[in-house]
Amino acid sequence: MRCSSSSKSNVLSRLITAALAFVPAVACAQSYPSKPVRLIVPFLAGGSTDIVGRTVAQKLAEMWGTPVVVDNRPGGGTTIGTEAVARAAPDGYTLLVTPAPFTINPSLLSKLPYDALNDFAPITLINTTPLVQVVHPGVPAKTVKELIALGKAKPGKLNFGSSGTGGSNHLAGELFDFMAGVKMVHIPYKGNAGALTDLVGGHVDVVYNGLTSAIALIRGGKLRVLAVTSLKRTPTLPDVPTLDESGLKGFEAVAWNGLSAPAKTPRDIIAKINADVLKIIGSPELSERLKAEGSDPVGSTPEEYAAFLRREVAKWAKVIKVAGVKAE
Repeated sequence: MRCSSSSKSNVLSRLITAALAFVPAVACAQSYPSKPVRLIVPFLAGGSTDIVGRTVAQKLAEMWGTPVVVDNRPGGGTTIGTEAVARAAPDGYTLLVTPAPFTINPSLLSKLPYDALNDFAPITLINTTPLVQVVHPGVPAKTVKELIALGKAKPGKLNFGSSGTGGSNHLAGELFDFMAGVKMVHIPYKGNAGALTDLVGGHVDVVYNGLTSAIALIRGGKLRVLAVTSLKRTPTLPDVPTLDESGLKGFEAVAWNGLSAPAKTPRDIIAKINADVLKIIGSPELSERLKAEGSDPVGSTPEEYAAFLRREVAKWAKVIKVAGVKAE
């Protein structure tokens, strides 16, 4: 069948329109970045998330030949800095170093000024850091199974300390209680240091703590490590089993950092940032630095990172509901 000249004209018009619509996107990706990029870290300077953000910022600036400025916006349990990115123009010039509270806050806080899963464009998961389940040497449990048995034999007698209500290490303890079928008393502190100090002093039985700050106490014999909270063993403590191996199948509670942009940021810009950050994550400098601190470099596609965020939001929503956790 032969097409009429009118039909040919309509088809040609549609093709031209589609091509013209595609040109700005291509030009945008090719010219990005053409001005300084702001990288918001929702914590004070000096912490692990800030260090990761500054390392990535420095390497991106070298790669792009354009300044990448770290902007620390602490407060509100990370919500202040996170909201700033959610409200920023979706042009790739404002990015967020996304920490673990990002997926906890939707269930912990009643009035969140953004939608964690819909107001952001995931770019990549940068790294994960396992926690360690450590006990005071006086606790008569040398394995996870023995700790569970002790908890069931003495309900409400064991306690665990954390850096504060609703934090990653608090919820790791609540997840353990939920999956193990025990109930320990939660003792919140204002930071990890207080919890570790009281654990060493024998005032607390258990703490779920970042590996970096606990490793010296473990190696010095002041704390006994029972397990790590990641799905895989950490190279830093290769002989220590995971909680998953120890009978709590699927247990995972890790600290992590990712990179996100405002929703509706052009996909070609997201793809460019993702590709460049993956090169940085795979570089010996960042990879070795993370491993030295007990952290595991990851690197993922935007789709993989989006799926990770959905799983984390769902997991912590269930734990927070079952444990009845309320923000302070």
